[in-house]
Amino acid sequence: MKPFMDRDFLLTTGTARTLYHEAAEPMPIFDYHCHLNPQEIYENIRFRNLSHLMLGGDHYKWRAMLSAGVPEENIRGDGSDWDKFAAFAGMLKYAIGNPLYHWTHLELQRVFGIQDILNEASACSIYDSANAMLATEDFRCQPLIQKMNVKLICTTDDPCDDLRYHKLLAQDNSFKAKVLPTFRPDKALHIGKEGFAEYVARLGEVSGVDTVDLTGVIRALWTRLEYFHAAGGRISDHGFESINFAPPDEVLANQALRKALAGGVVSEQEVATYQTVLCLALGRMYHARGWVMQYHIGAKRNNNRRMFRRYGPDTGFDSIADGEIAQDLARLLDELDATEQLPKTILYCLNPKDNYVLGTMVGNFQGGVPGKIQFGSGWWFNDTRDGMVKQMKALANLGLLGHFVGMLTDSRSFISYPRHEYFRRILCELVGGWVENGEYPADMDTLKELIRGICYENAVKYFDIPLD
Repeated sequence: MKPFMDRDFLLTTGTARTLYHEAAEPMPIFDYHCHLNPQEIYENIRFRNLSHLMLGGDHYKWRAMLSAGVPEENIRGDGSDWDKFAAFAGMLKYAIGNPLYHWTHLELQRVFGIQDILNEASACSIYDSANAMLATEDFRCQPLIQKMNVKLICTTDDPCDDLRYHKLLAQDNSFKAKVLPTFRPDKALHIGKEGFAEYVARLGEVSGVDTVDLTGVIRALWTRLEYFHAAGGRISDHGFESINFAPPDEVLANQALRKALAGGVVSEQEVATYQTVLCLALGRMYHARGWVMQYHIGAKRNNNRRMFRRYGPDTGFDSIADGEIAQDLARLLDELDATEQLPKTILYCLNPKDNYVLGTMVGNFQGGVPGKIQFGSGWWFNDTRDGMVKQMKALANLGLLGHFVGMLTDSRSFISYPRHEYFRRILCELVGGWVENGEYPADMDTLKELIRGICYENAVKYFDIPLD
């Protein structure tokens, strides 16, 4: 029987162990998509205690606690930090087979050097030991990030954000990780949803552009994109439940926008037309500026109305959508490619049924740079061991795994960086298995080059963001 989560955790072959310890493990982290708060990074916050650090903002853990019957006050409510941590510790033993079990113990091991198993009996001693460390300067927010060897953090930001804290961080030479904004214009696309008209008005205010028509909205978004570019932004992100392509009719899109701004009800066809025209305009902007465009596809959000009213979005009540995506996604990408204005693009699917859809879709629009169109890492409900293996196998079967830009954190938790280690161990086990089975030569120089690339170096080249 192997020891629990030892040095060779998940590494069952000699090749996998060599690749991990000699190639993957030393690599820094290039976190090109996350949801960390730049204000908290700039202010170098001190975490109140282990509960604040480990459970704050982590809806993966909240969701598991709710499944275990933990009362709401001890998840997102007014319960004490200790009661919340104790409830999490009591739940954890039931998470057998869930990556949360591994992530939690990697967090304790890598951040605090705590090797104990977290459960009801150990919770108090672990809590006290970690809290003693969190009270020191070495465990504030910035040193914690640097402890994890993070070189780049790309947060997720609305076009209306002033990016104040990104600018302040850029002036802070004492903090060695670069923190850059990511342009997320979803609210400008959500025509017909509650608050849309107010958002478009706000976009006009911050950009200094009159947003009463489609031309104004597009110009306002371009103005804000330029603002992000000046602050170091080089990446955009879009979240879609599904892709809805319609013939790009700017007249109809403008009519739909004016109707929505006046409080009218827009039809499904009008929504699709407006969103198509705006997505195409944004894609051309990204191409013009040399940005990378990300499409996260397939999240069915805010399913529980009662909990959404109580806690808002991103609190653990989202799931996987099951719509068809191939036809409309192909038409949208092709429309940009037809005029040679398709930017570097990363496509993520939340539903694993779409792995082979995206694995083949990326091959339709390659060219110019290695892996111009990427099949993105196993995301959210797919960043499990099985989910990441399935994504990488699909990419390997259908494309070039060696040009993959690897793992992203996609997290709101400052302690989540050991999840990169989890991915790297799984990657090395997968590749090591192929080598041990005689499916790839045991050329360690080439193998290490491939592993270093997937873990870090491919992303550095692909995003082309200076890290000095």
